[in-house]
Amino acid sequence: MKYLTAFIFLISFNSLIFGNTNPIWGKTGHRVVGAIADDYLKSSTKRALKKILDQESLAMVSTFADEIKSDERFDKFKPWHYINMPLDSNYEASEKNPEGDLVTGIAYCKTIITNKNSTKTDKAFYLRMLIHLIGDLHQPLHVGLKSDRGGNDFLVEWKSEPSNMHRVWDTDLIEDFGMSYSELAENRYYFSKQEIEDIQKGSTLDWIAETHVLTRQVYQSAKTGDNLGYRYTYDHFSVLRSQLHKAGIRLAQVLNEIL
Repeated sequence: MKYLTAFIFLISFNSLIFGNTNPIWGKTGHRVVGAIADDYLKSSTKRALKKILDQESLAMVSTFADEIKSDERFDKFKPWHYINMPLDSNYEASEKNPEGDLVTGIAYCKTIITNKNSTKTDKAFYLRMLIHLIGDLHQPLHVGLKSDRGGNDFLVEWKSEPSNMHRVWDTDLIEDFGMSYSELAENRYYFSKQEIEDIQKGSTLDWIAETHVLTRQVYQSAKTGDNLGYRYTYDHFSVLRSQLHKAGIRLAQVLNEIL
């Protein structure tokens, strides 16, 4: 019995420390993406969003797809948050999850939102999902390895506390910086006008391929058991800020196209 008790405790402890097993930005990161996207929306898009979302902001609804994970009725949407593929491969050549992934999830959301026969309720649901998934696409461990569940089993320490590479990029780097989502959005990574225009180009697959380049770099940036902290922030926080800004730009681009 004592071994069973210890085993149950270990599972509970790991769940507390490592959190959700799906690769996601933390709440702050998603809200940053939503707040940044607001600045790139057309006036007509803003009006359409307010109507469908009942006046709620992008930042407010950006965490919806994570919140529904607590309800088993929405379990089928969990695979939409990520893609698993080898570091030396690409999406087209990789084994696909038959339950769906980021690519199929984003495509389905667009289909429902643009269908004139869709109800307002369905449009609102899939719009909230889309807003979240575009943000997810830009987190490097969204396209991580299946063998370690997108970095969840890549165990490291964050300032001498148990963590993993998924959590480092999902939450630790952002929360440790000490800014609110609105402060991070206001102090976003700088892109020139030409860079912004280039970021707006491309398809979902192009953006995934770009993120996957960073995925390789993230896997090479630490070893199992490393104690990460100030130096890791110094080396990588600018990359994270860049990804959040790109996600906001592209979220707005997608919304401007479909609304």
